[in-house]
Amino acid sequence: MKKSVFLGALTVAGFVAGSASAATLDDVQARGSLKCGSNSGLTGFAAPDANGHWEGFDVAVCRAVAAAVLGDPEAVEFVPTTPKTRFTALASGEVDILVRNTTWTLTRDVDLKFTFTGVNYYDGQGFIVPKALGVSSAKELDGATVCIQTGTTTELNLADFFRTNNISYEPVPIETNAEAQQQYLAGACDTYTTDASGLAATRASFENPADHAILPEIISKEPLGPLVRHGDDEWADIVRWTLNALVAAEEFGITSTNIEELASGTDNPEINRILGTEGTMGEMLGLEADWAMKAIAAGGNYGEIFEKNIGESTPIGLARGLNAQWKDGGLQYAPPFR
Repeated sequence: MKKSVFLGALTVAGFVAGSASAATLDDVQARGSLKCGSNSGLTGFAAPDANGHWEGFDVAVCRAVAAAVLGDPEAVEFVPTTPKTRFTALASGEVDILVRNTTWTLTRDVDLKFTFTGVNYYDGQGFIVPKALGVSSAKELDGATVCIQTGTTTELNLADFFRTNNISYEPVPIETNAEAQQQYLAGACDTYTTDASGLAATRASFENPADHAILPEIISKEPLGPLVRHGDDEWADIVRWTLNALVAAEEFGITSTNIEELASGTDNPEINRILGTEGTMGEMLGLEADWAMKAIAAGGNYGEIFEKNIGESTPIGLARGLNAQWKDGGLQYAPPFR
């Protein structure tokens, strides 16, 4: 009898989990749009242009997912979030996915019940200072006032760094990057600390970017990536493999300009599987056979997205560094499509 009850409980649990796993995909398809939790405005990563059209490195991931699921990269509703509101927005179902420079940590993964689906940017925390301050190292910031966003991993990193180096600081708490930029430029703090990519993006928006220096110290590991709710495995798979498709496309030379030609068939089985001309991977995900092709065509492969939005030829000016392909000494590496 005990065994029957136990098996019955497993059956009910399995049914509930199975029902939950399909919920977000069904909701997005029924709605006809993807609700993406984004940054409230970070140049190069996520911000509306003069016409209100959202653009950026993180935005491109949301558009790729919308293309994979709905066939339309424009079928996205961007919901601006702050460090304080982002997790509530995802947990409550206000958004279907969160893509806004969010660090993958154990606490967020386990305690907050979120599933990170990969890393679209390997980052680390840094500091920006006015060159007029005459500081060349973060270790010279003893007694400095520091603008810092509350509700972020940077708060503990900052405390640890100053404690380890036996120096002191006075925090100036702020909620958004826009507020941090305003306070920093107004002289309310000597330095602003956040992810180094965010500092580069913020500096690019200054009237005189050359008057400000990003200090050499990187004081943490900040793997940034998309996240979804726990218990939604089918949806997590879709987001995870959409990101993987963008990374794999760069590795295999699939670009926004040659994708139509390659989709007619190639001698490379992996390219064919990615583009849906071989295998049943779309069916496994509950999507059309050409889901990955649509995702890649939306904004290009990972490298194209990087260079267009935050690369060295943009005002952000970021080198690939750790975000280069694994074959080029970086960490970007997509599991096999087989």
